[in-house]
Amino acid sequence: MFNLILFGPPGSGKGTQSEKLIARYGLKHLSTGDLLRSEINRQTVLGQAAKKIMDKGQLVPDEVVIGMISSALDDNPHAKGFLFDGFPRTSAQAEALDALLQVKKAAIGVMLALHVSEEELVKRLLIRGETSGRSDDTNEQVIRARIVEYQDKTAAVADHYRKYDKVVMVEGEGTINQIFDALCIEIDKRIF
Repeated sequence: MFNLILFGPPGSGKGTQSEKLIARYGLKHLSTGDLLRSEINRQTVLGQAAKKIMDKGQLVPDEVVIGMISSALDDNPHAKGFLFDGFPRTSAQAEALDALLQVKKAAIGVMLALHVSEEELVKRLLIRGETSGRSDDTNEQVIRARIVEYQDKTAAVADHYRKYDKVVMVEGEGTINQIFDALCIEIDKRIF
């Protein structure tokens, strides 16, 4: 089983590249947002607990999210691997994910981090904002604040995986296919 974390700031192309990587490698996409919505819709115990917390405007605790990830891993015993999207976002979450995967006799194979200049990110998000309907993609100050928040919060996650020599920076500027090829080169080094 090959597990990877695709990292990058808002506008770096994670969504586009995730779809292509999932198709090429047969990975299962694990988005914590999707997991939360699914658990809530299915009215599972975890979903009901998460809904109560979210209804109060609070963040769902790491233990609940890890429980949902554990369920998703158990529900997909024949998966070739998982692409983690939007998780982990803190070093505590990274440690909890590593501990969970160890219990499941698995590990993170690599954390691929898309590197895109701030100016390029702002340009991409403003263009996306013209069609996405997302208000946070239409205001340059809000976009820059999101980039800073990403850098502040996720630096610790990258530091966590650097300790295990699992972080690879990938140039996130160029054509979609150039970036995809660069990501595939790094994955292929670890799979084959």
